[in-house]
Amino acid sequence: MKKEMEISISPEGEITIHVKGVKGKKCLDFSKFLEGAMGEVVEREKTSEFYEEEVEQENQSKLHDT
Repeated sequence: MKKEMEISISPEGEITIHVKGVKGKKCLDFSKFLEGAMGEVVEREKTSEFYEEEVEQENQSKLHDT
């Protein structure tokens, strides 16, 4: 799945960051650099993706000598 970050700025200057395509606690790492640059996090709302586990796939290849 593609990793995306949607950033909205309200007329009052409130910034909202919505992370998509990043599961588990990795979404916090994904947006951390931007949160640090923008200032203090006032509120954090976790989506269902936060509670999903990221499954890492391992690729294996078997070769047969003919």
